[in-house]
Amino acid sequence: MSDFKDLIQSADWKQEKHVPVIDVSEKNKKKEDIKVTIKVGKEIPHPNTTEHHIRWIAVYFQPHDEKFPYQIGLFEFSTHGESIQGPNTSTVFTQPEVVCHFISEKSGTIFATSYCNIHGLWKSEKEISVS
Repeated sequence: MSDFKDLIQSADWKQEKHVPVIDVSEKNKKKEDIKVTIKVGKEIPHPNTTEHHIRWIAVYFQPHDEKFPYQIGLFEFSTHGESIQGPNTSTVFTQPEVVCHFISEKSGTIFATSYCNIHGLWKSEKEISVS
């Protein structure tokens, strides 16, 4: 039996379409808005079909010197081309990209995870400073 951490995959986002890419300013000010954009498939688009899609993205922030991260948001994508006529018959598809905001008085690490219904869990992380 595997540990849960062994199920989470990561890779270079420029060569892999499943990695949640974190776009955020590396230098931020205390008590000011920190804007985070997460996109799956930044360089290589991820398929968005009924059969193969990104189901959700979760974003966390762990301040330095704190034991546990804070969940900034959990974003679900519910429309992948399905309709009452069957798979891939709709003209409506959600895209695996989110924008969220938070405020912190400490520097730390942003973690993002995404879930592909075929290829499982993926993660990335990015350090930010707050002063």
